[in-house]
Amino acid sequence: MQQIELPGLALTELQVLRATPSTSSQRFDVARDPLIDMALAGHAPVYVGVSGGKDSQALAYRVQAYLETIGHRGPRALIHSDLGRIEWRDSAPVCERLAERLGWELVTVRRPAGDMVDRWLSRWAANVERYRTLSCVKLIMPWSSAAQRFCTSELKTQIIARAIRARHPVGPVVSVIGLRWEESPARARQPVAKRDMALSRARGIGLAWNAIIHWPRQDVLDYIRQCGGVLHEAYRIYGSSRVSCAFCVLASRGDLHAAARCDDNAAVYRELVSLEVRSTFSFQSGNWLGDVAPGLLDPALRARLAETKERAALRQAAEADIPAHLLYQAGWPVCMPTSAEARYLASVRRRVAQAVGIVADCLDADAVTARYAELMRQHAQMQPA
Repeated sequence: MQQIELPGLALTELQVLRATPSTSSQRFDVARDPLIDMALAGHAPVYVGVSGGKDSQALAYRVQAYLETIGHRGPRALIHSDLGRIEWRDSAPVCERLAERLGWELVTVRRPAGDMVDRWLSRWAANVERYRTLSCVKLIMPWSSAAQRFCTSELKTQIIARAIRARHPVGPVVSVIGLRWEESPARARQPVAKRDMALSRARGIGLAWNAIIHWPRQDVLDYIRQCGGVLHEAYRIYGSSRVSCAFCVLASRGDLHAAARCDDNAAVYRELVSLEVRSTFSFQSGNWLGDVAPGLLDPALRARLAETKERAALRQAAEADIPAHLLYQAGWPVCMPTSAEARYLASVRRRVAQAVGIVADCLDADAVTARYAELMRQHAQMQPA
């Protein structure tokens, strides 16, 4: 059993998992965990993730007060991942004002390969190429989703962890997150604290601490008010219930409308609708972003969106009856199609390519069969002897 070294004590991983978090019944108290207590007692560096939203703002105020109370003398900083042109304009200023009030450093990080919109654009280009070469059976959408939240992992979690690891190659580090149990069933199952594998290094453990995980929404708002904080304009002016991307694939319809009411978001709105039109995939399953604020679109784009919905229906109809056994598993075919199945897949590919307006190879039965055989041969060669 591997041991986790912290100042004055070594816990096995099993003991850490069994540690029982304790929270005081006092309002506005932090959620505590023995692992975090030990790290803070050793003055481990503390990084509070901030987005500009209410939860991270309340979190930063409360964690600072708690660290002062316990006499923590380690490094402290706020850390913000800039999502680029899809981020609310007020997000960075909110984080900057918060850092100034706390007297903490603000570390701003960005994905080197481009922002969130760039990620969706590059994903679409890659998926079109995969479809062209029959490296996937069904055309894959450009967007992230609840099932594929690469937006969070690639644009926030990984970028933030990399920056903290670079700053602290040795010793324990605490990453504080404004996650709350009340927000969703999935978050209701999260612990107060856990080992953060993305933040851990060969010579130091990374810890994730959900310090206000037990707070209800009203406590968050009341605590910010008590601290004299000012909420993000997304809440104050436009009536949004949350702050992340201005247009989030997981947002409610109301929050999408709130984002569209802000003039600063109009350009990225049009860019996202243009990607809906190019790809024939709606921004959210069954919900077209272009329908949220059609008045922001020029007549030509509105007309193209209406035509896109028809093309999307043709694509969906073409792919609807593909037999499950012909779909790839983990990117590889699991069986050879029969002659009839190969002819059918070729027909589907011709219809999808025409509906979406993309180029595709393997448009006859012989080419489909040859491609399946090639991929199955490649996969077999990758298996251990």
